[in-house]
Amino acid sequence: MQDVFSSVSSIRITFNLRYRSGIAFHYNPRFDEKLVVRNTNQMEQWGTEERSGGLPFQRGQPFQVTISCNPHHYNVFVNGQQAHTYKHRYTKLNDIDILEICGDLQLTLVQA
Repeated sequence: MQDVFSSVSSIRITFNLRYRSGIAFHYNPRFDEKLVVRNTNQMEQWGTEERSGGLPFQRGQPFQVTISCNPHHYNVFVNGQQAHTYKHRYTKLNDIDILEICGDLQLTLVQA
């Protein structure tokens, strides 16, 4: 999945790869905390947040996010550079059918 955005004024942006009743992968850049939170929500319960790796975004600057799904983990690239890896906690990958994006930003392009 590849998205190209221009961030307008968001303090936080959220990318969720969802399935019918949960979030397989939650990718949440937080400009106010200068980090990216990664997590999974299953049966209405959040797992343990991953917060390492810094913030590879500049507030107000255009950016490109690419999320690739490998057999055991997701790779997240920001502007062509690998930013984060996240091990699958929800393993029924074929169930993931929704991309949810939240925040004050302008979507330019989405590619699957």
